[in-house]
Amino acid sequence: MAKISTLEELRKLYPAASGRAVTKVIDHIDAHCRLLISHSPYLLMSSQNAAGQADITPKGDAPGFVQVVDDTRISIPDRPGNNRLDTMGNILENPKVGLIFLIPSWQETLRINGHAEIRDDAELRAAAAVKGREPTSCLLVRVEEVFIHCAKSIMRAKLWDPESRITAGTLPSAGQILRDHAGGSGVIETDEEKTARYQKQLY
Repeated sequence: MAKISTLEELRKLYPAASGRAVTKVIDHIDAHCRLLISHSPYLLMSSQNAAGQADITPKGDAPGFVQVVDDTRISIPDRPGNNRLDTMGNILENPKVGLIFLIPSWQETLRINGHAEIRDDAELRAAAAVKGREPTSCLLVRVEEVFIHCAKSIMRAKLWDPESRITAGTLPSAGQILRDHAGGSGVIETDEEKTARYQKQLY
């Protein structure tokens, strides 16, 4: 076993990408991408700070929560979270981001790579309001690459297969895990209590 250190060494193990894997990449949001974004309730966003420290954050809401501004820009509302601001702090140092949009039961995913900026424009925030509550800010992403990612990983994972779901009690509660991670003690928040608390903080 040896460490692979160069692209040349890596390419000796894998054939060159060809055909659809290469030609499917576009630099704008076409009608198909608009449709997929409008049906996606969930995305993952990757970012890095100036030192190269990486982060991935999830974003989710009702399908269509990501607004297509035009053929090269999308707006992602920042809903209430933990206020760590990991992703936004990274974007201030390094605006490059990668996105993966998921649609339940659809096996492919939509990938977008581009540059993000943090905006508090009144029109962007108003367009993303839910129940009269506007997000504090939005991430405006200017796309550079857009493409459909093949379904193999989701097929292997059986991600949307109901039989793949774990049964209640298989895992410790989130409250138990969080307390153990923090090295604390005291009363453990139940999953029911956590869900009720989150319901009050969604928007």
